[in-house]
Amino acid sequence: MKTRRETLKHSALVAGLLATTGLFPHYALAAFNKGAFEAKGLADAYKALGVATPVANPGLTIQAPDIAENGAVVPVGATCTLPGVKQILILVEKNPTALIAVFNLTDSVDANIATRTKMGQSSDVYVVAVMNDGKVFFAKKEVKVTLGGCGG
Repeated sequence: MKTRRETLKHSALVAGLLATTGLFPHYALAAFNKGAFEAKGLADAYKALGVATPVANPGLTIQAPDIAENGAVVPVGATCTLPGVKQILILVEKNPTALIAVFNLTDSVDANIATRTKMGQSSDVYVVAVMNDGKVFFAKKEVKVTLGGCGG
């Protein structure tokens, strides 16, 4: 039977080995695009991400409340029935920084995502699908906020 001290020692040894071999899960930071997440508007975010201006498409739907009672936790989701989705983006037009989330997808994953965001005021919320062939589509919905969440 191992003592607690031996277990901690072995855990530290394994963690050290993983760190030196590069096997720690740090891949999420590799895809982080600081310029896109600091963009003040939709057009700036699209430019920083290197995507074209999106066009509306009924194959992309957005799930968000009509009225958010608390802007600090607004649920937002998206579903895309179109084949070949590479990324799904969530943007809030009137937030201090427009880009909320980027989801990188493969064909083996259903294009159905959900998250929560902060909204400081009523605004249009955009869900954008970037396709493997370079086409970009969007859906939008106005969400009215009754209690501000971004510093409000």
